[in-house]
Amino acid sequence: MKLEAILFAGVALFFACVTIPYALYGDDPAGTAAVLIATLMASLVSFFLTVQYKRRGVRPEDRRDGEIHERGGPLDFFPARSPYPVLTALGVATLGTGTVFGLWLALIGVGLTGAGVFGFAFQYAQTDH
Repeated sequence: MKLEAILFAGVALFFACVTIPYALYGDDPAGTAAVLIATLMASLVSFFLTVQYKRRGVRPEDRRDGEIHERGGPLDFFPARSPYPVLTALGVATLGTGTVFGLWLALIGVGLTGAGVFGFAFQYAQTDH
């Protein structure tokens, strides 16, 4: 992760070097904001990767003598079926359509999207009741 952190730091440095002349000589405040946000986003990714490298150390794929079996094991938990991705997608599509056709449809989209996100978050939450 050290190499990735250095690469993203270089990207952030490039965007920072571009942001200053663009802000001084450009007459486009939206473009200045976009380049500034790109600088901040690349800096955030570089910071995250640096922190992960300091916490976890060198990964097996970063070493020349790293073996495939060192990263083996269970990958993650993948649910079998869930209706919430479809509900969230329907809500976002309704929200986008509601921005064109009216507030009433956008509010329905907000409700559907909220229900989908709530379902994602608490789908596997279990209580002792």
